Amino acid sequence: MGTVRYRPQRARHTHDDAPDTTEDFQRLAALPEGPEREELCNRLVEAWLPMAHRLAAKYRSRGESLEDLEQVAALGLVKAVNRYDPSQGTPFVPFAVPTITGEIRRHFRDHTWDVHVPRRVQELRNKVRTAIRELSTTADDRTPSAERIAEHTGLSLEDVEAGLEAIGSFRSLSLDASAGDSDDGFSLADTFGANEPDYDTVVAKEAVKPCLRALPERQRRVLYMRYFRDMTQSRIGKELGISQMHVSRLLSKSVEHVRRQVEHDRRPARPRCAGAGAVRA
Repeated sequence: MGTVRYRPQRARHTHDDAPDTTEDFQRLAALPEGPEREELCNRLVEAWLPMAHRLAAKYRSRGESLEDLEQVAALGLVKAVNRYDPSQGTPFVPFAVPTITGEIRRHFRDHTWDVHVPRRVQELRNKVRTAIRELSTTADDRTPSAERIAEHTGLSLEDVEAGLEAIGSFRSLSLDASAGDSDDGFSLADTFGANEPDYDTVVAKEAVKPCLRALPERQRRVLYMRYFRDMTQSRIGKELGISQMHVSRLLSKSVEHVRRQVEHDRRPARPRCAGAGAVRA
């Protein structure tokens, strides 16, 4: 009968950022609220801060700066220190790690979306994103279709499409970002349209047309000769047999009349007084 060999069980990796603070936590649990307890909390947070920073570093490839993630992890560590009860028999590390990572994930969920989407859609995004990563490890290594993702996750096709759309909503591009693959200095802001001044000209022309038609024939003719044929006032006077001063007065009178008429037409109608036309009971 052959000898049975047992593989030695591998020891769990212990990190250098796990100090022995058992006695400090026991003393902290017995202290009332006050300066002494606050000082001991600060020392414990400082002692375990390297662990919090190590946990934060695991999320640095998700678009957030490491400094911001370390601050969020430190906040989770403070909560863990304040909530930890050594009398429950659980070591601090198994208690603190979920608290810290939960704070980091909550930060990603609530504060890092450039376009706000409902929490349900955020969860769909995470499921779809995980499915894409899992399905992309196959031999063809191509981006899976929405149908394939739906089959893999058990989600409906509509939920998958919502998750895919949310993936593109996590970060928005700056208007200074390059509009193409080449670095030619052409940014997204360059693709925006500019105000078209001719639009205002069209509106102005349409506004004055009925006003010009309402002018007397002579005034319409003077305006046409001056502004459409670019004739001088003296030449208009010679052609019409009137003085230049008379031409000037006709132009001023006509322009002022058209201007007032256009402003009057643009002015909103004044509401009638509430008591006007009311029938007395």
